[in-house]
Amino acid sequence: MLNILKANEQIDQWRSVMFLYDSALKKVNTKIEILNNEFVNRYDYNPIEHIKSRLKTADSIVNKLKKDGREVTIENMQEYLSDIAGIRIICSFTSDIYQIAQIISDQKDITVLHVKDYIKHPKPNGYKSYHMVVTVPVYLSDGAVDTKVEIQIRSVAMDFWASLEHKIAYKFEGNAPENLLMELKDCADMIDMLDRKMFSLNEAIIAFAKTHQEE
Repeated sequence: MLNILKANEQIDQWRSVMFLYDSALKKVNTKIEILNNEFVNRYDYNPIEHIKSRLKTADSIVNKLKKDGREVTIENMQEYLSDIAGIRIICSFTSDIYQIAQIISDQKDITVLHVKDYIKHPKPNGYKSYHMVVTVPVYLSDGAVDTKVEIQIRSVAMDFWASLEHKIAYKFEGNAPENLLMELKDCADMIDMLDRKMFSLNEAIIAFAKTHQEE
């Protein structure tokens, strides 16, 4: 009977914790949507192509803790995992990425815990993205609880590459053939060039439109 009671307590605790992460995810997601709508209304410009959000599954959380050599507890999950609640922001251009990151950092009720800039410092395999781990207060009936959310910001091209890299890693269980990894790295270099060319083209279009408006 005692074991059943303990199991029920753990289930209740799990539900409460996941409710916090889900609430934090919704809060950050709403903030980002409002910021994007502000850009559209104020500047007639849409810096965000789309937003994806997700909560880690129980299996994924357990596997991550075990991989890191930690005991599988709710306390360790909250303490050591930063990506249980995750949001991915897909932007048109690299310049949009840093602008959105700065605006998020400037929000008064968002605290940035740490940043990993894989755009300026790509991973060896070519992966590029801007990662932020933040906390937001989730307001409950008995007070606010600061809850972690990981935010990844990347361009459309970077997201396309990352999706392909994930499929290869999953297909080969992390042991992809060397020739595929080299091809993937070459693709990352080409995507970097594409990002820069698309940005340059967009700047030229804006300059052309501005010149004709003045005329």
